[in-house]
Amino acid sequence: MSRIVYLNGEFLTEEDAKVSVFDRGFLMADAVYEYTAVIDGKLSEFDAHIDRLKRSLGELQMQCPLSRDEILQMHRRLVAKNNIDVGGVYLQISRGIAERDFLFPDNTTPTVTAFTQTLNFVENPINEVGLKVVSVEDGRWIRRDIKSVQLLYTSMVKTDAVARGANDAFFVKDGFVTEATSANAFIVKDGRIITRQLSSDILHGVMRKAIMGLRDSAQLQIEERPFSIAEAQAADEVFITASPIYALPVVEVDGVKVGTGRPGDVTRRIRTTMLDEARSNAI
Repeated sequence: MSRIVYLNGEFLTEEDAKVSVFDRGFLMADAVYEYTAVIDGKLSEFDAHIDRLKRSLGELQMQCPLSRDEILQMHRRLVAKNNIDVGGVYLQISRGIAERDFLFPDNTTPTVTAFTQTLNFVENPINEVGLKVVSVEDGRWIRRDIKSVQLLYTSMVKTDAVARGANDAFFVKDGFVTEATSANAFIVKDGRIITRQLSSDILHGVMRKAIMGLRDSAQLQIEERPFSIAEAQAADEVFITASPIYALPVVEVDGVKVGTGRPGDVTRRIRTTMLDEARSNAI
C-alpha cells in the first residue's frame, strides 16, 4: 500500500506529492527539519522537537507556518494513516518557492512536507553488539546548531565510514570530538558522563536534553566539556544519542576497543530509562 504523506495542508499518496523545482529547499538547502520518534503509536518528546524547530526557523529568519497543535494533529494523522507503531515522523519546512537567488526572498509561502518511516529502534540489534566509529575532520558549516537540510558532507562521511568497515564517524574539530554524523556523542569515565557543551558546534539534541533531565532521577554525574579521540578510546564506555535511536553503545573508536569491547552497564541503564520515559510521556 502506498505511503500517505503531508504536503501543504493535504494528505496525499507519496506518488501524488510534488514539490516545485523552484522550491528553495531543493535549490539552496534553505530548509529545516525535525524527526520525531514514534513509540507504541505515540509521539516521543514532541514539544522538545517543536521548540527546536521554531529555534532553527528563527535563526534562518523564517516563521513557523503552523501552530504547535496543527503540527501535532498532522503528525497523529500521519501515524494513524500509515499504521506506525514504532518509527518516526520526518517534518521539513522550506522557505518556499522563489526565483533562484542567494538573497532571502520576501513574502514567500513556506513549503511544509512530512512523512513517516517504520523503524524498530526498540529492538535494535546494534544495542547488543555496539557501534564501530572512525574519526574525521569536521568540515561542516559552522552553524551546526541549526537543524538544516545541509547534510551532503555528513552523508559523504557516513558512507565513507561504512566503506571502511565502521558504522559511523566522529567529527573532530581542533583536536576534540564535536558529535557523530547524526547524533550527540558521550563518553563514560569512572562513572562520570562527559559530553560537549551546547554551542553552534553541535546540534542541540532532543535526546541529549532528555539525558540532562535524568540527572537527578537516574543519579547521573554529567560533565559538559569537549573530549578527544584519545579520551574516547580510553573511556570505560562511549555512546551516542539521537531521535529515534535514543542511546546506542560505541565499542570501537578508530580501531581501538572501548572498555571491554562490549556495550556497558551505564549505556544500557540510560537506554532503558530513556525508553521507559518515552513510553510514559509520549502523546
